[in-house]
Order: sequence, then C-alpha cells, then structure tokens
Amino acid sequence: MTDMAGLSPKHFQWQASEGIATIRLNRPDRKNPLTFDSYAELRDTFRALPYADDIHAVVFASNGGNFCSGGDVHDIIGPLVQMDMKGLLAFTRMTGDLVKAMLHCQKPIIAAVDGVAVGAGAIITMASDMRLATPEAKCAFLFNRVGLAGCDMGACAMLPRIIGQGRASELLYTGRAMNADEGLAWGYWNALHPAETLEAEAMKLAGRIASGPTFANGITKTQINQEWNMSLDQAIEAEAQAQAICMQTKDFERAFHAFVAKEKPVFAGD
Repeated sequence: MTDMAGLSPKHFQWQASEGIATIRLNRPDRKNPLTFDSYAELRDTFRALPYADDIHAVVFASNGGNFCSGGDVHDIIGPLVQMDMKGLLAFTRMTGDLVKAMLHCQKPIIAAVDGVAVGAGAIITMASDMRLATPEAKCAFLFNRVGLAGCDMGACAMLPRIIGQGRASELLYTGRAMNADEGLAWGYWNALHPAETLEAEAMKLAGRIASGPTFANGITKTQINQEWNMSLDQAIEAEAQAQAICMQTKDFERAFHAFVAKEKPVFAGD
C-alpha cells in the first residue's frame, strides 16, 4: 500500500486532507479542457488509488466557474484529424481507460459541477459515484454535434442506467445540454446547491463517507459496478461473499461494541 496525499501532478490540481482528495482541472481561462497529458495523468492517478491507504473519498471539483469543456480543440481535436486509425484507437482506448480507472479505484467519487461539463467533462461526471451541481450547470454529451457517435467512453452503457434509455438516447442523438433542473428530476444530479456552497457541500458528503467504514465502502463500489453484468442469482451470491469478508473486519466489531454501549462507532478502515 502507498500514501498519495503528497501527490504533485503536473496537469491538474490535487489537494488531500483528512482522507479526502480534491481534483480540479487547472485551465479555468478556457473552461478547463482536457489534453492528452491530463487524460493520461488522471488515468494513472485513479489507477493508483486502490493502493492508497490515506485517501478514502475523492471530490472532482470545478475551477473558475466551470467543470470541464471536454477535449481541447487545439491540443486534442486538431491532432486527431491528422491521425491514422492505429493512433485514433490508441487515443480512444486511453480515454476509456480513464473511466475504467475511476470505476475500479475503490474510492467513492463525488463530482461537484458548476458551469459547463461537456464532452469528456460530462463523461467524468457520469463515471463519478455521486454528482452535485449548481442551478447554472449544463451537462452535454455533445459528441454528435462534432460528427461523432454518442458511444464515447462508456456513455451508451452507463448513461441509460442513470437516467433511462429514452432520456439518454435523446441526449446522445442530439448532443443538447441537460440543464440542472432536468438532471435533478431525472436522477442524474443527487442535489443542486448554489455556487458559493457547492464545494462545501461536496466536502461535507465526502467527509461523511471518509469517516465511515472505508474498507466496506470500497467493497460497495466494487459490487455496484461488477453487478451490472451479473444475473440476480450471481449478484446475491457475490454479495454474500462480499459481506462475509466485511464481517471479518475490525470496523464491524467496532460497530457492534459501539451499539451495545449506545455510542457512535469510530471506524478505522480495517
């Protein structure tokens, strides 16, 4: 296992305190677009998180009033037009690997979205476990509007599971923005908060998670994602095994003793 609180990435901002890591893209003057380098560094960071003992939750925050404007037009879109098929496939696999890394990082991820979250920015919110937004937030899976299919980075698999097949189809076929009220009504956003309190609310939620049984939280995240591809019988058996593992933890024992003593349990993640 390793510690990641002191991580110093080159292509995005990283802060860590009390078990919570905060990530934000750092090009607010351009609404925080992604580049080849930031994609790769984000992927590698999320890949390392399963082995981090000191990080228990992640807040992917906005910066300068916006979340992420997707792939940078000059740094990504322009070069893609010039690439051969092998290069293009390497790129699309790499972007998909970011989503895989987020799904498999074993840490709950909270997206705190202000302003625009479009293209790959929308995908990052989709791949997060929980999503908070401001009333001004606009989320668009706009691949169709730039001549591409809506099936990008897992959108056709994941978005219908969150908001339903018909609503997801509309967004993916038209590329239009989902406004904050729609997203809340459809279950995409967990809650809406004013811009001035958005990050504080995200940190409060992350703090509640980080103070919980963090080993068990990792199991929960793993099961939520793995059970997409299981029958009900398989899922029930997988959960039986997963819960038996959690019953071996000291946190489970702590919770029992705290209940008997009529106290609130203090979890330690072991």
